Amino acid sequence: MADSRDQPLVLGIETSCDETGVGIVRGTTLLADAIASSVDEHARYGGVVPEVASRAHLEAMVPTIDRALKEAGVSAKDLDGIAVTAGPGLAGALLVGVSAAKAYAYALGKPLYGVNHLASHICVDQLEHGALPEPTMALLVSGGHSSLLLSTDITSDVRPLGATIDDAAGEAFDKIARVLNLGFPGGPVIDRYAKEGDPNAITFPRGLTGPRDPAYDFSFSGLKTSVARWIEARRAAGEEVPVRDVSASFQEAVVDVLTRKAVRACKDEGVDHLMIGGGVAANTRLRALAQERCEAAGIRLRVPRPKLCTDNGAMVAALGAEMVARNRSASDWDLSADSSLPVTEPHVPGHSHTHAHDHVHEVSKENLYS
Repeated sequence: MADSRDQPLVLGIETSCDETGVGIVRGTTLLADAIASSVDEHARYGGVVPEVASRAHLEAMVPTIDRALKEAGVSAKDLDGIAVTAGPGLAGALLVGVSAAKAYAYALGKPLYGVNHLASHICVDQLEHGALPEPTMALLVSGGHSSLLLSTDITSDVRPLGATIDDAAGEAFDKIARVLNLGFPGGPVIDRYAKEGDPNAITFPRGLTGPRDPAYDFSFSGLKTSVARWIEARRAAGEEVPVRDVSASFQEAVVDVLTRKAVRACKDEGVDHLMIGGGVAANTRLRALAQERCEAAGIRLRVPRPKLCTDNGAMVAALGAEMVARNRSASDWDLSADSSLPVTEPHVPGHSHTHAHDHVHEVSKENLYS
């Protein structure tokens, strides 16, 4: 077996939303996963405020990178590359990460890799369960997206099969938690209340599951409205709202649709592996139902531990390391943040076809980082 020191050592920066994540990976081994979250600063607004998130990233960036390097026990000059989320995400938040990555790459004389947030969510599973099978079916569910993706090569070929047409799953969790006065973010607290409730107490609608509906697309707007109206009707009648039963029934409606469509996609495409990622993948009921349905269908389920499901720098570093290992071209210095970067572009390659290190400016060779 090759010496692990021969594998690429990459630092990854993730700032697509409200988490400043910095990860360091050697090959498929996680060395550091440092996170600074601004979630508490957004809680009073009931959702993420882009300007607040961007400012928080600015303040947290350098200390978080320093903490990651210390945790990994490596020096910045030993890195083989700097990877950063170039999109999709909040434009201002992405800009902070991309600018920081450029500065560090330039100062260190290292190649820069702008990577896709969604592809990174898939690639992070390599840190937990080893190399991704090719092809891999991925169900990504978070506050910003619900997607079914088929990847034959995580660095160059990711195909979208379906996506949310309105509210993402995580967004629906946040909104129902707000109606129930449970606070923000909604996912963890609804998961907690649902454990003590009856998932069959109330029958809520399953969006886009009819015979003529798109097979792999998701819609949670109707479900969200249905739950909110049910709660309002109880309150208008002066009756107590059974928070635990509402949480369990709502959650069941979401995970039922997610797992049903994911297993169907695997069967239709002849793929025997399903990977689930994104913040909502930390939901305990989603994990349990996915496991149950995958086992029944003969599909192997791969779900990273909860900390790797939410936004983090480790996932960006993991995809960056894969880019280096497969000799993908580095990004140019004019790399920009793209808030709507399509998942069909796992990374943003440079315009030139020179060797990955050739784009580093001569001035930076003397290592300005000290």
